[in-house]
Amino acid sequence: MNDLHAARLDLLAGGTDARTEMERAIGIAESPACAHAFTSTMFDEARQAAAASDPGSRLAGLAFTAKDLFDVEGQPTPAGSAVLSHAPAATADSPAVARLRAAGGVLTGRTNMTEFAFSGVGVNPHHGTPSNVSDSAVPRIPGGSSSGAAISVASGAAFIGLGSDTGGSIRIPAALNGIVGFKNTARLTPAAGALPLSTTLDTVCAMTRSVRDAITAHEILAARRVTAGNAPLAAYRLAVVKNVFFDSIEAPVAAAFERSLKTLRAAGARIVEIELPELAELAAINATGGFSAAESYAWHRLLLERSGAGYDPRVAQRILRGATMKAHEYIDLINARRDWIARVEAALAPFDAVLSPTVPITAPPIASVAPGAERDEEFFRVNALLLRNPSIVNMLDGCAISLPCHAAGELPVGLMLWHAALHDDAILAMALQTERALQE
Repeated sequence: MNDLHAARLDLLAGGTDARTEMERAIGIAESPACAHAFTSTMFDEARQAAAASDPGSRLAGLAFTAKDLFDVEGQPTPAGSAVLSHAPAATADSPAVARLRAAGGVLTGRTNMTEFAFSGVGVNPHHGTPSNVSDSAVPRIPGGSSSGAAISVASGAAFIGLGSDTGGSIRIPAALNGIVGFKNTARLTPAAGALPLSTTLDTVCAMTRSVRDAITAHEILAARRVTAGNAPLAAYRLAVVKNVFFDSIEAPVAAAFERSLKTLRAAGARIVEIELPELAELAAINATGGFSAAESYAWHRLLLERSGAGYDPRVAQRILRGATMKAHEYIDLINARRDWIARVEAALAPFDAVLSPTVPITAPPIASVAPGAERDEEFFRVNALLLRNPSIVNMLDGCAISLPCHAAGELPVGLMLWHAALHDDAILAMALQTERALQE
């Protein structure tokens, strides 16, 4: 399947045109592969925009999708919920949507998501749950919260799936669907016009089919140029953190990760195993509920009072944890995080990046975690496992990218490269080399 760069080159060479590419994208979006992936579509407008597009623009009239929490002018912003389905229409596009459109991208629809972005599983009781693209025999979870965005990219219905990442909501579905998900340093991209989960941890970012496309998407969303050198893997010193990241890891994930390390070592990468004892502190730091509970409750408390019965019970349960957090506990949390970040950054300073499994499991069947109180225990077990690894990077205020590292015929597995804040360009440069090595 072509990535954005290949499609754009084909357009410039006259091998195809934006109208043809848009019809192809719409055809996939309307196919069973994208069942429940969209909460609303705008195909007629997309056809018109593609026909009028500039093939010389960065996105050349090609399709992108937007997670249902982004403002789109003239539409409500329900964020995957039922309680906001009739909210007032947005008066303007969010900056993220506006920047993608200004770069020549064509928005084809709003994508499904975990209600209010509060889960890594991707199950939605209001709009249905899109199935992972990797298994046609068993419907498997897409990962969340940016579930529909991942399916739109992995299926071929879009080249960029605009989403958000608070604890892994870009990297989890990217890993489970075998595509690329880049979580930049949060401050680099504007979060205005996106319904918040945690104002401290939310990051506006995207999923793509390749690292070079991830660079393009990031440059547009951040309005900056990436300085990605071409140093070989031998130039990098990489760490593998042995504690926490590998707890409860499934055999296929462990095998794919070890195979990836072998490939990277053969390509010259210097990989060192380390312990990061600071990770053991996170449970105590977040014991009162963490940023997502406190900050989501601050946003939702009045809506919960009016319309709580219309919430996904699993989401409402997590938001309500924030109701009991005291002001001094929230301030203590801020201070503890600041101190924790400083110590982790110091521990990682000798390394160019850290390598980890993005998530420790492959995508389980939707049936095992579908809405229903009898499946809540399994749902929350899976959710905790999916969020554990990627959420460490959000707590660090860092940047990370998930790359597919599974072999053909295997369920998708993600390899995560990550570091502290503002290492974005270095992570992207290393990801280009890592992707190349894994594909050879």
